[in-house]
Amino acid sequence: MTDSITTDVNRRHDFVLLFDVTDGNPNGDPDAGNLPRVDPETMHGLVTDVSLKRKVRDWVDAARGEGARFKIYVQKGGEALNAKHRRAYDELGLKSSGAKQARGDVDKARAWMCGNFYDIRLFGAVMSTGVNCGQVRGPVQFTFARSLDPVVPLDLSITRVAVTREEDADIVAAEDGSDAAASGKQTEMGRKAIVPYGLYRAHGFFTPHFASQTGVDAVDLALFWQALQMMWDLDRSSSRGLMACRGLYVFSHASTLGDAPAHTLFERVNVEPLSNGQAPRGFGDYEVRVNDGDLPAGITLTRLIGAEKGQG
Repeated sequence: MTDSITTDVNRRHDFVLLFDVTDGNPNGDPDAGNLPRVDPETMHGLVTDVSLKRKVRDWVDAARGEGARFKIYVQKGGEALNAKHRRAYDELGLKSSGAKQARGDVDKARAWMCGNFYDIRLFGAVMSTGVNCGQVRGPVQFTFARSLDPVVPLDLSITRVAVTREEDADIVAAEDGSDAAASGKQTEMGRKAIVPYGLYRAHGFFTPHFASQTGVDAVDLALFWQALQMMWDLDRSSSRGLMACRGLYVFSHASTLGDAPAHTLFERVNVEPLSNGQAPRGFGDYEVRVNDGDLPAGITLTRLIGAEKGQG
């Protein structure tokens, strides 16, 4: 549950996000046959910041996409990006002249795009392609998520009883010319890549300086925290397995520029294995310990998901 502190756009916020996957592929790598992404040196699982932002975009689009301020700029299908840029110029009664657009027109178009597209306000965008709406540096950024322990991606064979092509299903004559007939294909083979279990940790940042430039308000920020908690249930598919948010810890600063380095705050959230050398297969195989004692002056810790009581 959000509060007035975590939705204050004049404060800096740094957050820790914990999520896990069971028997699924949290983020396939197209350069590796869509196997789950891993760090090849340590075999820790990886999930890109782009993948996390995609889940946020999809959830906000489903929850509030009909609202005037909550359209999604980067989404699958629909209008091309340049067509959206052109719409800004049309709505403002301006004429686009490509990359050499007047600075004042670009500023107006950029403000219109920020006012209408939620993901531009939060994550930023490069909109100088073709129809120039400038560039926006978003106040919300993620790191890659990394699994707490090494994972072993499995590439499993699967079969399907339905055949795709008609000619593959036809009865064909035996090659030896006998009266016997050989059947066509009865099944087709496929593959599915999964991680048996992985608990992943990502870090994120909200910078008020950029929020003031894009027009992010308390409603936007509350929606973002809600998305991080609920987006996993919208992103269900046969390849995802079971994914869930296991922890969301927000360190809010009293000031705009911040009152402590982010990395020192992140170090207060410790996740330790309880499996005694055995491969973890569930969230219960870990213990999350949050040191909320003697927080730096100006820092407030809010557990949006996680234990109610911190442990030193």
